[in-house]
Amino acid sequence: MRHTSISSRNVARAAAIAVVLAVGAVACGPEDGGAKSAGSAASGTPHKGGALSVLNNEAQTDFDPARLYTSGGGNVPSLVFRTLTTRKRASGAEGTKVVPDLATDTGRPNADATVWTYTLKDGLTYEDGSPITTADIKYGIERSFAAELSGGAPYLRDWLVGGAKYAGPYKDGGKGLDSIETPDAKTIVFHLNKPEGEFPFLATQTQFAPVPKAKDNGTKYEEHPVSSGPYKVVKNENDGEHLVLARNPHWSEATDSERKAYPDTIDVRSGLDQAVINQRLSASQGPDAAAVTTDTNLGPAELAKVSSDKQLAARVGTGHFGYTNYIAFNPNVKPFDNPKVRQAIAYAVDRTSAVNAVGGSSLAEPATTFLPNQKAFGYTPYDPFPAGASGNADKARELLKEAGYADGLTVTLTHSNAKGGPKGPEVATALQDALKKAGITVKLQGLEGNDYNDTVASAKKEPGFFLRGWGADWPSGGPFLAPIFDGRQIVQDGANFNTGFLNDPSVNSEIDEINKLTDLTAAAPRWGALDKKIGEQAVVVPLFHPVYKRLVGKDVKNVVISDWTGVLDIAQVAVK
Repeated sequence: MRHTSISSRNVARAAAIAVVLAVGAVACGPEDGGAKSAGSAASGTPHKGGALSVLNNEAQTDFDPARLYTSGGGNVPSLVFRTLTTRKRASGAEGTKVVPDLATDTGRPNADATVWTYTLKDGLTYEDGSPITTADIKYGIERSFAAELSGGAPYLRDWLVGGAKYAGPYKDGGKGLDSIETPDAKTIVFHLNKPEGEFPFLATQTQFAPVPKAKDNGTKYEEHPVSSGPYKVVKNENDGEHLVLARNPHWSEATDSERKAYPDTIDVRSGLDQAVINQRLSASQGPDAAAVTTDTNLGPAELAKVSSDKQLAARVGTGHFGYTNYIAFNPNVKPFDNPKVRQAIAYAVDRTSAVNAVGGSSLAEPATTFLPNQKAFGYTPYDPFPAGASGNADKARELLKEAGYADGLTVTLTHSNAKGGPKGPEVATALQDALKKAGITVKLQGLEGNDYNDTVASAKKEPGFFLRGWGADWPSGGPFLAPIFDGRQIVQDGANFNTGFLNDPSVNSEIDEINKLTDLTAAAPRWGALDKKIGEQAVVVPLFHPVYKRLVGKDVKNVVISDWTGVLDIAQVAVK
């Protein structure tokens, strides 16, 4: 996840690609019990009208629904693209639910969840007033298979029958993908390779947005994608660096209970330094008074300054995203092939110092579970190697002795050179200090951005001991546990996320069994139990979950932060 930002999953993309960076997010934290809206900024009755500014660091590139990889449809993208289902636009845990969007319900599965059927609502139209049909949704999904439009969530290729070999509509001779049926303009049916109880979550991805075939101009479609949402694109400069959105006159609020669409226009400017973004939001001068950010958190120093000013503090929104930062081991590298060595490190870890290394308890929460501490993920409290808040060096020494290292050992910890980040030198140094108390000498190996990501994601180059993170595509245990611990997901010649090379038949089998469940309430505790079972093998050591703190301009109202995204929902924001 993650994300937060432009694409959560650009979190997701972060997760899928290398779990690069934790951008915003939300969820109910263990103590505050839910996301917190910005104080005074969230108060006041919201009204239609005005102009909202969005100040971002990262550009909204690839503004094509086929190419976007966003958790829950993304923040800015979901203003333009409606999908079969969407995330519920509510604060806290309520916002982890999936609800209908273009469809009348979240989907109707057959007995074994291998066939899902949807019916479109009445009165759905594009920005030009033409009707939205299921053929358009089928075409939108099919074009996401085209190599020219790659980059979206990978699930469809695996889940849809025939998806693995499908090359997209530009090369299929007009045949289309047989596993997506559209018996009429209001009905669409999906045939899957295996039971997938979480298909309604996948249907929130922008690949499920309708695309009229007559308006498709391939890679140029992102310059002016046809809107099915409350806003249309009127300007897209420098590959998403400057986006201007205006009202879609043909969007019907009667068919869309989730998006409020208060502002008349939304101006998204990117490529800004993060410190500049926070300074402008803090000052709230001119148009910045009605500004928000979807990708920039407050850092430790900025948070300290803001916290000392009551008026500024009231404009900070707090959220939790489903993301976990952790220690990863490669059991194919000695001495990490020895479980007792991994367990010793788990006992020696000082989570308090790790949390402090990223800004303290306001910006991170200690973690002993791989699943984020949210009910939607199936969070089940456990700690297989209880070391307290600051580590248990004596227990670690005892395990090292049992492992044959009574006189201690020396290991190398690989980390990112990105300062201040969750996988950066500050966290690495904190771990180095903690493990020293247990007789473990840690040498640090820092790598620059792309080199770091490529190294830890390569099955052939993966180091033995390194820092990693994972975010959620949607709030469930499935997309959190399966990519990291399903042995069938191990990739030898590409990006590999199962860094512990865990291939436990009982784990793989349980993943399949849970995926059959369409009752997600029943599935959640089974994900939690599986998390506990995996955690006892010490192939990873959870360190902390991030907390997101973001400023909004002084004239911004109706700040809603869900546990799905962890950041404010632009579709709810008002400036009047």
